[in-house]
Amino acid sequence: MVDPATKTAAIIDPVLDFEPKAGKLSTTSADALLAAVRDQGLHLAYVLETHAHADHLSAADLIRRKTGAKIVIGAKITEVQKTFIPVFESDARPDGAVFDVLMEEGDALPLGELSIAALHTPGHTPACMTYRIGDAAFVGDTLFMPDYGTARADFPGGDARTLYRSIQKVLALPDETRIFVGHDYLPAGRDTFHWETTVAEERARNIHVGGGAQEDDFVAMRQARDATLAAPTLILPSLQVNIRAGALPDPTAAGNVFLRLPVTWAA
Repeated sequence: MVDPATKTAAIIDPVLDFEPKAGKLSTTSADALLAAVRDQGLHLAYVLETHAHADHLSAADLIRRKTGAKIVIGAKITEVQKTFIPVFESDARPDGAVFDVLMEEGDALPLGELSIAALHTPGHTPACMTYRIGDAAFVGDTLFMPDYGTARADFPGGDARTLYRSIQKVLALPDETRIFVGHDYLPAGRDTFHWETTVAEERARNIHVGGGAQEDDFVAMRQARDATLAAPTLILPSLQVNIRAGALPDPTAAGNVFLRLPVTWAA
């Protein structure tokens, strides 16, 4: 997102490219973002994280180290850290200090002549934030395109009823508000990726919450659907990195970096 008047910019939810079978990381996607910043003569002020993602490793720390941009996330990230630090026996601190700015509902940050307004939208995770900038809302994984629906709510700290109420906050924004989704999963009948919709379109046509869908019906649907979903492929490597703002664990004395794989017995 760029303020055209001052060329001040923010990057939202950047990723590291990770090949889990080989344990290989690359920075191709992040490098492309940084090249765009450089080529357009932008000043990168922030990296905005909508939440601690469970399906990709964040490039936030990489971008911070290369540019000095501040990493922003919802203040409830401390709840996510407290849940997952013990899982990985991580050396992360559960106080959110590895991030630069912790935002609460109603907080705002300047982006040149624009403003980044924080809307706390938990349910997918406790820390999920929607960022409103001008006429746009960046919703992370809370909402998807109307023909796909909504985010799962079965991660630790997630809750379908909370998610429904968060979505109502988004749908209460002006009809013309542009919504940018964090993912697009191609539903049956569509073979092109989309990433932008509007509040009016979501309110009218979202297959899970559109047309005045009621809370209890949504909760029953979401819980039944979530019970059929497998864990994301990258959930274990992602969360241990993302609760550290995208910073990898320190290398060993031999210079190697290791991610942990907690192993449990199947029920």
